[in-house]
Amino acid sequence: MEAFVLRLIEWFALPRHGLSSVFVIAFVSATLLPMGSEPAVFGYAKLNPDQFWVVVFVATAGNTLGGMVDYWMGYGAHEAFARKRESHIRWLERLGPKVLFFAWLPVVGDPLCAVAGWLKLAFWPCVFWMSIGKFLRYTLMTAALLWVPNSWWTQLLKPLSG
Repeated sequence: MEAFVLRLIEWFALPRHGLSSVFVIAFVSATLLPMGSEPAVFGYAKLNPDQFWVVVFVATAGNTLGGMVDYWMGYGAHEAFARKRESHIRWLERLGPKVLFFAWLPVVGDPLCAVAGWLKLAFWPCVFWMSIGKFLRYTLMTAALLWVPNSWWTQLLKPLSG
């Protein structure tokens, strides 16, 4: 088991596998598994600042595809289980696919995608709003981490860079 874990860590090493690692990490972090992709995106952008937009687009694509998996899981769950709709479900139905702009939020974002599938909201509008929110998240977070000097995260990362 230890060899497997070491192999997995080696496979996800950014300098060796780069954008494919960022894509997989962003994809997995968008599913209902508790994982964050921001450190991988920031690490890649820090090592390759000239590829800022490339890593943002790769992370957005992976995270959006993971959100699409959540949507289809919710869609399948709806088919498998018939359940009474509560008031918050009615709220999501009323807002429609636009609510998936908030799919980037921690804790609630991934379940939002699954609930959208459960409610059988229109798939492509959901993907559109999901990708817009995720794109803005990666753009703003990575830019802030790279280009805002003397921030608390710069001070936090200083021991790691030296």
